[in-house]
Amino acid sequence: MIFTLAGPIWRLLPEGFRELILYGLVSAAALAVDWGLLVLLTWAGVDYLLASGVGFCFGIGVAYVLSIRLVFAHRPIADRWREFTGFLGVGLAGLLLTQGLMIVGVEAFGMAPASAKGPTACLVFLFNFTVRRALLFRAPRADIARS
Repeated sequence: MIFTLAGPIWRLLPEGFRELILYGLVSAAALAVDWGLLVLLTWAGVDYLLASGVGFCFGIGVAYVLSIRLVFAHRPIADRWREFTGFLGVGLAGLLLTQGLMIVGVEAFGMAPASAKGPTACLVFLFNFTVRRALLFRAPRADIARS
């Protein structure tokens, strides 16, 4: 019964909200790859910083592929290398934002790193989604009026 209702309800949601939900699922999958590689590589004896970088790169790749296949219907940038470079650039900006917010949470507010990570992750998730959608995957003007 729930799955029967899900299709019509899903289609009633605004496109941007549907994309946000799907982007959340894609981000979770990318995080699983990122974190999984970090754990696997450090277990295998790889330095944690190298393992973290490898995991981050693979996570960005997963996020990009799933985002263009499942999340964003509009891809106005014809040059796919340029599109991916922009996607990566936003990810790196999100990483810098993460570091800055973690420093503020831990140093300025005295939060434990694990506690600071929660609100940081939420803010960076919204930043990444909003900027990627606005700069890389925005709908043409005629479609914006309909969504």
